[in-house]
Amino acid sequence: MKEQMESVILQCSEVTVDFDGFKAVQGMNFKLEKGELRFLIGPNGAGKTTMLDVICGKVKPTFGRVIFSGSVDITKKKEHQIAEMGIGRKFQTPSIFASLTVFENLEIAMKQHRGVFAAMRAKLHSEDRERIDAQLAMIGLEDKGEWRAGGLSHGEKQWLEIGMMLLQEPEILLLDEPVAGMTDNETEKTGELLQEIRLTQSIVVVEHDMEFVRNFASKVTVMHEGKLLKEGSMEEVQRDDRVAEVYLGKRRDVDASRSTA
Repeated sequence: MKEQMESVILQCSEVTVDFDGFKAVQGMNFKLEKGELRFLIGPNGAGKTTMLDVICGKVKPTFGRVIFSGSVDITKKKEHQIAEMGIGRKFQTPSIFASLTVFENLEIAMKQHRGVFAAMRAKLHSEDRERIDAQLAMIGLEDKGEWRAGGLSHGEKQWLEIGMMLLQEPEILLLDEPVAGMTDNETEKTGELLQEIRLTQSIVVVEHDMEFVRNFASKVTVMHEGKLLKEGSMEEVQRDDRVAEVYLGKRRDVDASRSTA
């Protein structure tokens, strides 16, 4: 039992979010293991993004608790405090410095606690450069370090922002539809990148591309009307009649669906 508790890096218990009478999330329970890549899926309005908002502190739950790293209650902590503790949130639209180079974006992210301008003035040590070079290689931009970030493709901008997050060494990454708008090739590379990241970090991905989920998910959490509907492997989710009814339009062939989540 103790080993099982130690393996849980995030636990949401009975989380409820009430927006002026509308319950976006209702009594949601959610556990994330260390080194896990978890996909959070469900139809529009299921409460998926709201759950990410609760975890990162953007939205405060009306009821329930969020426990990080086994014992730290982050339910009432501010967004920046949660980020400093090791939970990074990436939204669907990339947030990068378009006029700076790819390398400079990563440099700023690594030294973000000093402030943007201080980071640019600070001397870059050899170990810092090695970290950035290693991150460039990991996100597949090793040949574009001197490119202006604004000139990257949509997928490359997404990878750059993920690289910026990783240089801040979070323990958990929260990603909201990371492959939206990507080409098939970029989507495949993103899945491979997430598989590599999970070797050192835990990841929660809200995603609507069912082919992407099928190809890379080990465990899936399905939400519906703010509640947990089903949790398990993709195969188990596909076989569930309730999921077929509310999410797949009464069809069990997930592969045939790229429906909007």
